[in-house]
Amino acid sequence: MFRRRRPLLRAAAVGGGAYIAGKHVARRRAEGEQQEDEQNQRIDDLEQQQAPAAPAAPAPQAPAAAAPSMADQLNQLAALHEQGALTDDEFVSAKAKLLGG
Repeated sequence: MFRRRRPLLRAAAVGGGAYIAGKHVARRRAEGEQQEDEQNQRIDDLEQQQAPAAPAAPAPQAPAAAAPSMADQLNQLAALHEQGALTDDEFVSAKAKLLGG
């Protein structure tokens, strides 16, 4: 009678351990996805802030305002990073997006 209970107990312990491990992995994956979503949202917000506002009706005589140069944008990203507005990962992501990589 005792021999029959030990395999059941062992199976229950192994199954319970696997369940807990699976929940842990799923929780960490969800946290990572949430952090990535938040980082992408911050980068999108920064890009929207940096994008020049399009005039409603451009004057035909005035030349269109040139977009900020890549160097200016990189300097602005570096300044935000130094101020602490961007984390290291956000800075690297924004820089790679700006450089097209």
